[in-house]
Amino acid sequence: MTNPPRQQPGRTHRPKTDRERAYAAKARQRAKAAQASKGNPSGHASPYRNTHNQERSTMRTSQKQRNTRRSAYYRKRQLRNRLIAGGMAALLLLLLLFVIRGCQGWGKDKSAPASSNAAGTVSMGKDSSKAENRGTFADDPQNPDDQNNGPVEPTEIPFEPVSLTVTVVGDCTLGTDEYFDYDSSLNAYFYNYGKEYFLQNVRNTFSSDDLTIANFEGTLTNLDTRADKQFAFKAPPEFAGILSCSSVEAVTTANNHSHDYGDQSFSDTMNALDAEGIIHFGYDETAVMDVKGIKVGLVGIYELNDHLERTEQLKRNIAKVKEEGAQLVIVIFHWGNEKETVPDSNQMTLGRMAIDEGADLVCGHHPHVLQGIEEYKGRNIVYSLGNFCFGGNSYPSDMDTMIFQQTFIIEKDGVKMDNVTNIIPCSVSSEYGYNNYQPTPAKGEEATRIMNKIQERSSWIPTPASAQSQPDIVS
Repeated sequence: MTNPPRQQPGRTHRPKTDRERAYAAKARQRAKAAQASKGNPSGHASPYRNTHNQERSTMRTSQKQRNTRRSAYYRKRQLRNRLIAGGMAALLLLLLLFVIRGCQGWGKDKSAPASSNAAGTVSMGKDSSKAENRGTFADDPQNPDDQNNGPVEPTEIPFEPVSLTVTVVGDCTLGTDEYFDYDSSLNAYFYNYGKEYFLQNVRNTFSSDDLTIANFEGTLTNLDTRADKQFAFKAPPEFAGILSCSSVEAVTTANNHSHDYGDQSFSDTMNALDAEGIIHFGYDETAVMDVKGIKVGLVGIYELNDHLERTEQLKRNIAKVKEEGAQLVIVIFHWGNEKETVPDSNQMTLGRMAIDEGADLVCGHHPHVLQGIEEYKGRNIVYSLGNFCFGGNSYPSDMDTMIFQQTFIIEKDGVKMDNVTNIIPCSVSSEYGYNNYQPTPAKGEEATRIMNKIQERSSWIPTPASAQSQPDIVS
């Protein structure tokens, strides 16, 4: 007899039907199929399944990367990245070199002025604040012994023509006589109004040209060794700032007041001008300045005592600056007779001789009044510019003056003879009836009157057979 199946407490055992057994079998088959599709045909969870899948994924990624590296797109992209990286490296290198060079030049003194000498060549630049850019020796700064070792080789003329505007003015006595009334003197105006006061009405004219030249008449010294003469002028050395702050680059010192307090006062004056970066010339001291790449030779002759005996000095000094490479030569004379409106025979002889020897422009002063202008062999001789910023008289009888400008075109074969001039009629004062030491351009009827005076006095100059017509004066 068969024993019946054991029953658990609380449960009733019933055999499965054929339908249930079939359903369970199908369920087991579906589970095995699902496990097989996931890489585990046994249907059991495998500890190696994740590792196997990661390896297969890594293999697929590596194969994809190899395929990408073989592609033309990948190679172009890599080349572009290398070019960009190389460009950035070059830029950083250039920036580093620039910083290093800037640091090397940081300690150099670039404001030290250069003084001209008999064999020196000086450079200068001019812009809206040209007084800040003063002359320096054009010779090799690393070999100072070369600065005075003979003539400077001429600079090659640039192929393209160069336009160069030169401005010249007359007597600038930036001081006073100790016997004058101090309260109305130029020195008192300096301490009341400052150095910018005196040339403020002509500063724009001076700063817009390429070179401004004045006659510095007097001394800049603290000495008390006054010469025994009727008039002797001096001012403290800081008065040289009147010129530098108003764009005056060069002055002639060859005149009858340059030694008013002795030889040492003349040296003091040179030192004061040097301190302000102002080029000086006169007597046997010449200067050659580099202006816009053109070498400009400057010669100053004091004629009053020796007259035609200065012929050899004139010829020698013109020859000297030409040997030093001057491409444009300007000669400034202190000559003539006070108050005379017509040049004397000495002036005309020396002025024309300067042109014959190679000068491109001749200007003069000392008569304290305007004299005419002569065109000789295509070059201008301005016989007297008159006073300008003049501390020598608080109530001058004639306050008419002028600014003479000429624009030169320098070509490869020399100075073009086109004679482009500009005359600006002025008064030595901005006030009527007395001198407040502030030269000012004239306007309206006053400008016309002064221009007519210059034209008339130009017509009084005796014309040599070799001279050409009078210049066309442009206001």
